Amino acid sequence: MVVHLIYRLDFGGLETLLVDCINGMPAERYRHAIVCLTDYTDFASKIKKPNVAVYALHKPPGLAPQTHWHLWRLLRRLRPAVLHTYNLPAIEYAPAAALAGVPVRVHGEHGRDARDPQGTNPRHNLLRRLVLPFYDCYYAVSADLRDWLRDTIGVPDRKNLLLANGVDTRKFHPPVGATRDTSDELPEGCFVFGTVGRIQDVKDHAMLVDAFIALLALLPEQRSRLRLAIVGDGPLLPGLREKVAAAGIADLVWLPGARMDIDVMMRRFSVFTLSSIAEGIPVTILEAMASGLPVISTAVGGVPEVVQEGQTGALVPARDAHAMAQAMARYVADPALVARHGAAGLESSLRQYSMQAMLQAYAGMYDRMLEAKLGRRTV
Repeated sequence: MVVHLIYRLDFGGLETLLVDCINGMPAERYRHAIVCLTDYTDFASKIKKPNVAVYALHKPPGLAPQTHWHLWRLLRRLRPAVLHTYNLPAIEYAPAAALAGVPVRVHGEHGRDARDPQGTNPRHNLLRRLVLPFYDCYYAVSADLRDWLRDTIGVPDRKNLLLANGVDTRKFHPPVGATRDTSDELPEGCFVFGTVGRIQDVKDHAMLVDAFIALLALLPEQRSRLRLAIVGDGPLLPGLREKVAAAGIADLVWLPGARMDIDVMMRRFSVFTLSSIAEGIPVTILEAMASGLPVISTAVGGVPEVVQEGQTGALVPARDAHAMAQAMARYVADPALVARHGAAGLESSLRQYSMQAMLQAYAGMYDRMLEAKLGRRTV
């Protein structure tokens, strides 16, 4: 059994990747359970593989040392062969897993948060170094993160892996006939800038709204056909709605909250946008490219490894609403550019970021670690 330890199972790129991996791995070789340090939402219904248990430890804010004890007891009961932790909130629990007798422990860095976008926080990095001996390997989803693990944290090459994210290209694909799908909220004739992600500080959706306001000022004659769709839920959604209303653009900005049909949403967009101040390699960008969309994104983290400036999209500085608006205006003015960059992104997605390649990479990591520790590869 592989136990996946995350902070919370909710709508998000990391959570989507986790569920895709569980659903896609061979059932006869891998059994899975998910342990949430805090809690989980209806997002758990996206797990289609049978007999995958989801546990919530209900960790309170702060250090909460009792959570280590609760996890130790649960691991003693589940007896997994692998503990797979994700990002900083889960990294400190490897010692508890070692004491519980879990033989293989791996940790994934999928991106940083708004409080430490460059990964320079000395306390956080000290923690990463202190628990390193308890892990068989660290891995990163981008070369940027892998190099940071090596140069800043001091993870040796033998423990430092690069595992690229992947996307289900059977589910995420361009609309039939290459014409944007429509809906009541995003009707025919509109040019839609869309984004998908949890509404939290690291995504900086406020900047995206500012960019859209600037775009309307740049192209006043296009106002009636321009739309912005921000799909997702999170703690900053009420404030974002207030910002949109105060700017007088509530008729042009759609904020539907969390959606389960992200593939359908992508086919309603004209261009995908991402305004984050920190990222690994966002799953949503891969989904957008597989859907045939050009991408405008801030040039943060591993994004420049995926979005090729002037070929599959445009890269702008973080927190620069004016630069984002300028890039948006170029696509509105040039439908041929939209088609060309969207087609190039689709080709790149199919060639480099397949779901099958990602599943094989994760399975290979588990196999190698298990064979080294237990002399077998099935969990």
